[in-house]
Amino acid sequence: MPTEFRSLPIPPPVLEGIESLGFKECTPIQEGTLPITLAGKDVAGQAQTGTGKTAAFLIALFSRLLKTEPAPSSKLSSPRAIVIAPTRELVVQIAREASALGQKTPFNIQAVYGGIDYQKQRSMLAEGVDLLIGTPGRLIDYYKQKVYDLRRVEVLVIDEADRMFDMGFIADLRFLMRRLPPYHKRQSMLFSATLTQRVMELAYEHMNNPVKIEVSPEQITAEKVEQTLFHVERARKFPLLLGLLKRESWERVLIFVNTKNQGEVLANRLTEQGYPARAITGDLPQKQRMRALEQFKERKVPILVATDVASRGLHIEGVTLVVNYDLPQDREAYVHRIGRTARAGAEGKALSLADEEYVMSLEEIEEYIGQKIPVEWPEEDLFVQPKSIPHSERIQRKPPPHPPSRSKGRSPSSRPRRAR
Repeated sequence: MPTEFRSLPIPPPVLEGIESLGFKECTPIQEGTLPITLAGKDVAGQAQTGTGKTAAFLIALFSRLLKTEPAPSSKLSSPRAIVIAPTRELVVQIAREASALGQKTPFNIQAVYGGIDYQKQRSMLAEGVDLLIGTPGRLIDYYKQKVYDLRRVEVLVIDEADRMFDMGFIADLRFLMRRLPPYHKRQSMLFSATLTQRVMELAYEHMNNPVKIEVSPEQITAEKVEQTLFHVERARKFPLLLGLLKRESWERVLIFVNTKNQGEVLANRLTEQGYPARAITGDLPQKQRMRALEQFKERKVPILVATDVASRGLHIEGVTLVVNYDLPQDREAYVHRIGRTARAGAEGKALSLADEEYVMSLEEIEEYIGQKIPVEWPEEDLFVQPKSIPHSERIQRKPPPHPPSRSKGRSPSSRPRRAR
């Protein structure tokens, strides 16, 4: 029987925020971490996006701030809690959820990240903030400008720690953590899709004897996702996809592909066939990524085509169908993908198309999730031949942007720019 939030020592303002969102029972990661974090202890939690981990650390964070008196104010803006996340999209999603969960609390919440008005963010941060959420680069930028300080931080949260390593942000993360109060004078929470050795080394170095909590892949996929596998020749995948979209009941569909090129091509072909779709890939400009996501969330575009890199960390409610147009080559990616349609306990459906190019990863995926994926052999009438589109009406692919030209006589720096 899942633990109910009302049975936990959660302050009334936070509990009101939880219940206003319709949540009554804890997800596995919340059930595992909240008794520990609400007692003031540090935790390192293993959980993928969609398991309720964001609410898990926000509930503990708000509860802590309500129970303690703030330190005396200083000349600089002094956040009481800081959440560090690797991507802009994740920062935006955490801030949105924090505003919803913390609606009955008195705390000022501020998110800082690249892609929007730099000076406006700076001014709002300088005015004072209780909870600061940001990407490493933008946080360091404002810190070095003395817009705020970190000496009064009571709660630290590191989200998607494994991605911090993958994206090269560990040096930035350590820079910020070394400027916080000592680990025994603050509460720290770390969450990661995988608790690898290097992630745990980071936790033990900068946290106060963190309790390790893991949610297994079997718990994540669970019975909530109805999984079906189709064996199909690569040349017939698109007609099969059209047939499945026609047959299945769905409101919003998330389709995964393995390459950036395939993502854009597939989104264009679907749109031409009467299924409006947008693609998000790793090299898509930030404003276009945000626009595509907002259109999908607002149901203006019902289909989103994504690569694993571009979709990691996205929190999208109401996805009723996930399609693995390309079977992932990484077994953990399969769990990440199908979990998008079973968010925090909801039911969903995941369809996977296994062709001759990617079928080799199937055995490893099934071993990892601990079950055979049920197979459906498609009847011929399930294949829908795409209608012919005149060349003048076809959606043309945009050419990739040209790299900026370099002036003669100057050697380019080998140091990568920090993402903000």
